[in-house]
Amino acid sequence: MTLPDSFSFQERLAKIRREFDLLTIIQTLIGYSSLIVFLLLPLLSMFVQAFIYQTKISLYWFWSIISSSDYFSIQSTGGRMLELRRGIMILWGTDHGIFLNSLIVAFNVTIACSVIGVVLAMIMGRYNFPAKRVFQIVLLVPLLATPFVNAYVIGKLFNPRNGLINWLLNDVLRLIPWRLDIDGLFGIAVAQTLAYYPIVYMNTVASLNSIDPSLEEMAENLGAKGFRLFRTVTFPLIVPGLAAGAIMTFIFSLEDLGAPIGFVGARANPLARRVVSYQIYNSFAEALTGGISPRTAALAVLILFVTALSYIGVRWYVNRRSYAMLSKGGRWATRTKNPQPYVKALIVVFLVALILLAAMPQIGTVILATSDWATSGTLPTTFTTQYMNTLFTNSEVRGAVLNSLLYSGVAVVIMILVGSSIAYIVDKRDIPGKGILDTLATIPVAIPGISLAIGYFLFFSDVFQGTLLDPLVDPALLLISAYSIRRLPFTTRSVGAGLQNVDKSLEESSMNLGADRSTTFFRIVLPLIVSHIINGAILGFVYSMSEVSASVTLGGLREDRVPITYFISQIVYGAAATGSVSIGAALCVLLMAVQITAMAISNYILKQKSSFLGV
Repeated sequence: MTLPDSFSFQERLAKIRREFDLLTIIQTLIGYSSLIVFLLLPLLSMFVQAFIYQTKISLYWFWSIISSSDYFSIQSTGGRMLELRRGIMILWGTDHGIFLNSLIVAFNVTIACSVIGVVLAMIMGRYNFPAKRVFQIVLLVPLLATPFVNAYVIGKLFNPRNGLINWLLNDVLRLIPWRLDIDGLFGIAVAQTLAYYPIVYMNTVASLNSIDPSLEEMAENLGAKGFRLFRTVTFPLIVPGLAAGAIMTFIFSLEDLGAPIGFVGARANPLARRVVSYQIYNSFAEALTGGISPRTAALAVLILFVTALSYIGVRWYVNRRSYAMLSKGGRWATRTKNPQPYVKALIVVFLVALILLAAMPQIGTVILATSDWATSGTLPTTFTTQYMNTLFTNSEVRGAVLNSLLYSGVAVVIMILVGSSIAYIVDKRDIPGKGILDTLATIPVAIPGISLAIGYFLFFSDVFQGTLLDPLVDPALLLISAYSIRRLPFTTRSVGAGLQNVDKSLEESSMNLGADRSTTFFRIVLPLIVSHIINGAILGFVYSMSEVSASVTLGGLREDRVPITYFISQIVYGAAATGSVSIGAALCVLLMAVQITAMAISNYILKQKSSFLGV
């Protein structure tokens, strides 16, 4: 009875030895070492800091947060909402404590983006109307990066004294009897909704277009029409895409620093400071004088816990149901209708209104960068190239741009090396532990950048004190590492998608003819997936250039190492009233240009539409 077991064990051992050739060992070490050193150990340091009180393991710091009305309060402790005063409708939101405020904002943003995303997906995926292809492109404009300045623009547009929107609605068109004052928590929610709805829309419309039309046709033959058809057949089949977009929106909202800092810079409303991301950002001022407090670490752990639990919960809900569809094979045409002319007109009017509203931050950013609008009041009075010229003439601005280009470029190289190694191990090798490696490579999606930044500071300032990995000595290497780890899932998935199209018989034929695995990988596999590697590299570069969380926390620890987004945050936060916010807007125009260029390369050369968005 023991012989078969022994024989089976020997077979497994022999198989493992065959699988663990030199290339596989190197790729496995690259994947595990990168994720352990630059992901797990920093997070472990953050957990240790949060759970230790007076040298003992304790929940003291968590309880001090949960029990404090400054962080959790069922009843409102301040703020103003739907309050009419002196002809101004105040829409600031109500204060329920720092932590609860963040959850409420993130929940409302997720719901709003989900509703908008589903409506847009149904319109774009089910109806034909004039200029549909144009709308498919311009609906994604809000995803163009304008960190910090987007919230500043919204605050300026809805300024009750001289805001352009209030001037149009109240003074010119007289559509409303009072002026709107959008600021604080409500303003943050508005800015995030306008920025993130395309994430839900793109994921949902992708799921909608993958539905076998025969399913809906059969349901209609059985009597299901209109909303009943949508509720019982269509909606359940688009849940995976909707859930993916919604959970990413929830995580992005919780970790967002751009909107809070932008509104603080625009109007200095104290309610805009009452979110977790801003509190953690503010705590990095302590880092220069002594370190980050255990309370801040506990706050970062709580945010990480909420995002991880939400991510796991959504994946569990989606995976517990089957969304498979039976078909005859091949691609099918999407199921679209030609509505009545008046319906087409209503669709076009709705989309134009939505685009004008959602693209306000991008349009306003361009106007800020090319005019005196920052100081002129309601409308700009002169147009100028002065602020765009600072990208080349101002040494501080030029230094920030060069820093970001360097950090992002090096980060892309690391992403390609680590991401390709992990993807090849997961998709093409049969070794123990590859499932763990795949999970670790996916985890960064659910980790808020501010939590990772806290972990980086605590771990590297302690273990590598006084070295180039110490953020207080030089944060450059840590910024590169943070960019690489945070955007690693995009590169890994892009390369993995390419590897799935490479038949294993090609590798087997190469090795049967005498080539070792390294030669096979570099001469057979790599040329076949090069377009996916380039696509992942473009995506990683774009997101690294516009990365906010790590940049505005770690990046501010040394003045000559600041990246673009940190530079923009300081301009918007501290100098908005003087008009220098236009320099920040010019930098945002540069970021948008980089993103548009990446889109053009991805679409024209690689023929992968919208791949630069990573959603």
